[in-house]
Amino acid sequence: MSITHLVTHSGGFHADELLSSVVLTRIFPQAELRRSRERQWLVPSPDRIIFDVGGDFNAGSQIFDHHQRPGPLRDDGQPFSSFGLIWAQYGRTYLAAMDVPARDIEAIHAAFDKKFVLPVDLLDNGAVEPSAAGPFSNLSLPALFASLKPVFDDPSPTADDDAFFAALPIARVFVEAFIRDLAATARAQSIVLEAIAKAGASPILELPMGMPYRSALDQSQANHLLFVVHPRGDDWTLNGIKLSDETFDQRADLPAAWAGLSDEALEEVSGVKGAKFCHNARFIAVASSREAILQMAELAVNAYR
Repeated sequence: MSITHLVTHSGGFHADELLSSVVLTRIFPQAELRRSRERQWLVPSPDRIIFDVGGDFNAGSQIFDHHQRPGPLRDDGQPFSSFGLIWAQYGRTYLAAMDVPARDIEAIHAAFDKKFVLPVDLLDNGAVEPSAAGPFSNLSLPALFASLKPVFDDPSPTADDDAFFAALPIARVFVEAFIRDLAATARAQSIVLEAIAKAGASPILELPMGMPYRSALDQSQANHLLFVVHPRGDDWTLNGIKLSDETFDQRADLPAAWAGLSDEALEEVSGVKGAKFCHNARFIAVASSREAILQMAELAVNAYR
């Protein structure tokens, strides 16, 4: 029997059922998304998926709640929200619907679960305090979704539903963009690994275009690489390599004398014809040609050493 209804609770909403709805409505676009607490809708049936409501978790019966005691836990003991339950059950199907290549589905499913789903699960269950994000606590994805709820004195009897369905396409944009980024990283992997092999012992990695390279860099353990160069439009860029995704600190900074300079001033200080710009923070520089950017890269390497 085909799925005709996707059922979650009415009233106020949270990130977990909103994001679950993003996944399920992509897989079952013809199904009606119904928000209700009426008992008749919370009884499992082959033609419906019930999530974040119903007081039970049974994947075989297509009911995915996490509010019961004890609630469902991951293998490592961390709690699921409805989003985590839906992702575990339907995430691979969702990725296929997003045209992710079959060879990449398992890796992207796991990466999205770790980087996107788990934080939502933990916040929804109170397993981490929002204050853990410090001054960015009001800018977390769940907090931003919460800001889309109706104000307390909205007189409309459909205010909650209206807000939920207005928030749904916004949530979809975030999920799909994150998935596209993970898929792009997977596509770039072989290109970057080939470029790393071609670089050999050189501290300069040349790529054919701007692309995600961190994952391949970590995989290859190419710790000798200090800078990355690649074309960007009519120009070429020279980038430092961050020590990790959790910091702005780099393996090597661009020369201090270049900081904040552009055009003639940068050409004069660097001695490179075609040097166009260096950021004041010394993590990126731009030149008008490949020859010029490689000269700047060599100078940066020598300055570091």
